[in-house]
Amino acid sequence: MRIFVTGASGWIGSALVPELIDAGHQVLGLARSTASAEALTAAGAEVVRGTVDDLDLLGTTAAASDGVVHLAFKHDVAFTGDYQGAAEADRRAVDTFGDALAGSDRPFVLASGLAGLKPGQVSTERDLPTIDGSPTSLRAVTSTAALALASRGVRSSVVRLAPTCHGEGDNGFMATLVGIARAKGVSGYIGDGANRWAAVHRLDAARLFRLAVEKAPAGAVLHGAAEEGVAIRDVAEVIGRHLDVPVTSVAPEAAAEHFGWLGAFLGLDAPASSALTQESLDWRPTRPDLLEDLAKGHYFSGSAGAA
Repeated sequence: MRIFVTGASGWIGSALVPELIDAGHQVLGLARSTASAEALTAAGAEVVRGTVDDLDLLGTTAAASDGVVHLAFKHDVAFTGDYQGAAEADRRAVDTFGDALAGSDRPFVLASGLAGLKPGQVSTERDLPTIDGSPTSLRAVTSTAALALASRGVRSSVVRLAPTCHGEGDNGFMATLVGIARAKGVSGYIGDGANRWAAVHRLDAARLFRLAVEKAPAGAVLHGAAEEGVAIRDVAEVIGRHLDVPVTSVAPEAAAEHFGWLGAFLGLDAPASSALTQESLDWRPTRPDLLEDLAKGHYFSGSAGAA
């Protein structure tokens, strides 16, 4: 298949592109910068220069493709306070893809998230997101709209990713937590640290997206979670050992001051099962789990995890 991938040079996209090519697919990768374009060319993908705001480009490229994987999301905008703006841009892109693929039975795979889906309980693929009008729930509305494309003749599916998608080169939540511990001189967790995060290795996640575009049925909800739940206190303890700093609790009311923007997420209890996903797509995560990956040391080498 000739597959159009947005976010193709990003954290998961840069793993998905070779995964797709190795499986015999052709890849068109959206690139908004020269550096991204060069990386995609080196990986063997065809470059489409533009951004997720170039709706005409998205539509014409999708219409000329055999399938679309939409990984791009304006995280830089979301994490600087305009989550609603980022979510609205994402919705416009999804609507554009839906119009381009309607009636074709071609696949459309959307990346979404698991965090906050069913706080305090193990969520499954059958659980519906809460739509409460908050800015963060706008992304859930977009996921629902993507799944509804199945009624318009699109083989649409949504991959809900674990809060941490880890691996060597990660600059996300885990790297940020390491950087904060290094800067503060303590490895912290919120409250008793018993809250859990589902986790998945980046390479396992890439394989799941490839399987989804190849064979996920229309309207499928998939969970990109290799581990059901890892206690954040256990994560803090591994970080503390590697940095040789004390491991300590941070009161919930002090989380924003200590952890910065990460404080709004670190206290979430977000375990999730992927049993249905593994059964339906024969997806078997094989890469190191989160604590094993942290123990390898790459999060602590050189400038990794620098604040």
